Amino acid sequence: MSITLILVVVLVALLFLVIIAYNSFIRLINRAKEAWADINVQLKRRYDLIPNLVNTVKGYTTHEANVFENVTKARSMAMGAGTLVEKGKAENMLTGALKSIFAIAEAYPELKANQNFLELQKELSDTENKIQASRRFYNTMVRDLNTKIESFPTNMIAEAFNFSKMEFFELEEENIKNPVSVSF
Repeated sequence: MSITLILVVVLVALLFLVIIAYNSFIRLINRAKEAWADINVQLKRRYDLIPNLVNTVKGYTTHEANVFENVTKARSMAMGAGTLVEKGKAENMLTGALKSIFAIAEAYPELKANQNFLELQKELSDTENKIQASRRFYNTMVRDLNTKIESFPTNMIAEAFNFSKMEFFELEEENIKNPVSVSF
């Protein structure tokens, strides 16, 4: 009788451990999805600000048409990116294109003093900071999920319930370290 009782207690304890692990996977996945949704909200805000910024800068510059084309093209690519890897590459291109617009502004003192331009620049800077914070939160959730999927004994539960690792949202180091070169 006591062996049966011990066996039942052990099985119930194992069942509770599986339930707790399963729920923690669900919690991590949902938090990662929420973090990705936050990134998308900030990216949409960024995409909405770009046309206003381009139009403001266009009013002061006449011979930088290729820069505006690059920004517009990079924005379209970023908005249409499907996978996380494509999204990361497209966002890197867009960040580089935006840097070139701000570099152009350095050559036009009256543009740098324009209130509309300054407000758009401030909004875009704020949005970039929010994207960075959202990206860090997302990558933290993905790291925690992936660690749990790879760690024993939760890796067995992850495999049993087909939980799979998620990809990080990374920016290319080259884009972060190297300034944009603009020549006039």
